[in-house]
Order: sequence, then structure tokens, then C-alpha cells
Amino acid sequence: MHQNTLEYALQQDKNDPLSYLRKEFHIPKDKHGNEWLYFTGNSLGLQPKRTQKYIQQELDDWAKFGVEGHFEGKTPWLPYHEFLTEGMAKIVGAKPKEVVVMNTLTTNLHLLMVSFYRPTKEKYKIVIESDAFPSDRYAVESQLNFHGYNIEDGLVEWNPREGEELLKIEDLEEIIENEGEEIALILVGGVNYYTGQYLDLKRIAEIGHRRNCIIGIDLAHGVGNVLPKLHESGIDFAAWCTYKYLNSGPGSLAGLFVHERHAYNKNLPRFAGWWNHNKDTRFNMRQPFDVMPGAEGWQLSNPPILSMAAIRASIDMFDEIGMDALRSKSERLTGYFEFLINEIKTDRIKVITPKNPKERGCQLSIQVKNADKKLHEKLINENIITDWREPDVIRCAPVPMYNSFEDVFRMVEILRKLL
Repeated sequence: MHQNTLEYALQQDKNDPLSYLRKEFHIPKDKHGNEWLYFTGNSLGLQPKRTQKYIQQELDDWAKFGVEGHFEGKTPWLPYHEFLTEGMAKIVGAKPKEVVVMNTLTTNLHLLMVSFYRPTKEKYKIVIESDAFPSDRYAVESQLNFHGYNIEDGLVEWNPREGEELLKIEDLEEIIENEGEEIALILVGGVNYYTGQYLDLKRIAEIGHRRNCIIGIDLAHGVGNVLPKLHESGIDFAAWCTYKYLNSGPGSLAGLFVHERHAYNKNLPRFAGWWNHNKDTRFNMRQPFDVMPGAEGWQLSNPPILSMAAIRASIDMFDEIGMDALRSKSERLTGYFEFLINEIKTDRIKVITPKNPKERGCQLSIQVKNADKKLHEKLINENIITDWREPDVIRCAPVPMYNSFEDVFRMVEILRKLL
């Protein structure tokens, strides 16, 4: 049973086998040298201290070898993305051949839709969740326009029920039952950015595949946060960024997944570049295009090594710890966080994130009645960095790698006083 005391929080940290990880990160400080309470890993993860060493190695090899760093460096640049593949596959629950690190999230979604959104006169609609992240909505709308369909007819929204914030899988099932013959693609966020709701990917795949719909997942708020088991889920494709829970730095490279039942299909239409051409003949320069098998077959260009070095630093940490351990701590942290929020005796606040820890990531979205962004600004003045979302929600992510039970306790105490 949780206790609403600082002593209890400190004891939980003392008993936490992952508490040592906090020292592996740079924690932002104010001008007086006091550490901030950082709860925005769902927007930008903190920098691991080892990242500088990984990037410096590539800078040193560039200085030492010049172009020969592609072959002679400690971690040669030519196959550099391959150093990330196995670790990334473990994080998302995929086979290594199903995963590649490349480009940025929305670019990857577009490249994947080139291959998997193949509308016909009869089957052309796309399903998204009604409160999808804006870039996903823009991408989907532009794909509909590109193929000559109007948004009003071609875009189908999966809405929460009236007066509710969370999506119900039964409502998606009803949409597919009613319109499945016209729906070509279901593209939803695996973890909703606003509510933190973690969707049942396997069931979504089963529902969509019954009516021959392609299933795509935006895993931006899920990768490094939940255990999506992408291969086992049966979805067709997924894409994600790496700068949130994977702590790879602002604007860093993204990743994608293509299920193996598609990954070896060389006849899938796709855009091409020399980095998805057969690596054995890539530098011959005059060979006809010969697409590589697996997820690598969606690459276009040689990647930015310095960004990949930061990703490798993070993936190595995940590989040392394991997602099971991180997920376990995540559930304990959000459980304690929710308990403390409920201890605030006021009807002004409500947690809109699912109560079941299995149905949420390491995020609690706190709705505050009659509040505006001034509350967010007051938290900042108290050295607490959270994420405000209009009209009245504070998103807080206690990340298991660097947030503590003490962080959670102190944050809620300050919120209580402000309310």
C-alpha cells in the first residue's frame, strides 16, 4: 500500500534496482544549481552522459581518417546503421530484418504509405484516431489529396464516446464492420500523445486484417516506453522517433518496422535511392536497381553518423537494462504518481490516462478544471518542467531511466500547493 510521505518515496528509491541510472544522465539545473524536476521525457529525453563519448569517437575518426572513416573507423560508417539494428529490434519486439533506423518519423510514414496505401476506387479510406498527433493527420490528409480523394470522404475518425477521453476498441470494430470494404489503411498512434492510452496493437491488427485493411502504427510515444511486440502483434508497418524515450537528442533520426511477410516482397512499390540498393553492387554505380530484402529496402540515403552515434549510446543503455525492467519500474512510478494525485482532495483535477497500468505508458495526463497555461508557468517557476496541452491538460512523464519516486512526490506536493 502506497504512503503519501517523503520517507516512503525515499525508501522506494532506495529499494529500486534501477535508481543508479539517474546518475547516468545530465539533469537540467536552474541558475542557482538546483536540479529541475523533469517530467517531459515524452517530448525530449535527457542526455545520457555517455553520448558525448560516442559522438566524439566519430568526430575523432573523421579527423583521423577523412573519407576512409567509412571503412577504417572504430565503428565504420558504411555499415553503421547495422550496429543499431539488433538493439532497436529488441526494444520494439521485432526481428532484426524487420527494423531499420533512418530519416525522420513523418518522412518514414510517407515512405511506408507509398508502399502500403494503395487505394482503389472501391477501397481508399484511411482511419485515424480523432485526436491523432497533428503531423500524422497532416501526413494522412496529404496522402488522400495526392491520390485524388477529398478529406471529408476519405478520412474516417475513431472517436471517444461522448463525455469520455479514451478510445474503445469496440468502436473501432464497429467502424471496420460498417466501412471495412472501403477502408484501405488504419494508421493510429500506439500510445496516444494526449491521453497516454496504450492501444491493443494485436487486436487492432486482427480487426483490420479481417477486412483486408493495412495496419500502420505511429510508435513515437511508445518506443522505449511500452512493450509493443511489433512482430507478434501482426501489424504491417510502424514508424517512430528516437528523441523522446530513446534519449537520442533533438530531431534525431527515426526508425521503422516492416513485418517480415512484407519485408522480403521486392515487388512492393516504393521510392528508391542507392542505400536501399543491393549493398554488394551499390558502389558499381551502373547497375539497375536491385532492392535489398528486409526493412533496409526502404532506406534512401547514407545516414548522418553523428545522429546515429547518439542513438547507439542510448540503445546500448537499453540493451544493458532490458525493456522488461524499465517497464516494471514505469508501472510502479505511474502507480505511485496516480495515488498521490488522488490524495489531492479537490474536484478540480482528474487523471484522464487509463487507470490500468497495462493500458498506459509512463505518462499521466492531468486535467485541471478552470485552468490555463498560467498553471504550467507556475510549475516552471517552481523548477518543474511539464508539458501543457490545450485546453486544460498537464502531461507528465516520470521516465524510469532518470525519474525517481522522490521526483514524483515533490512534484505532486508543489501541484497541491498551487491548486
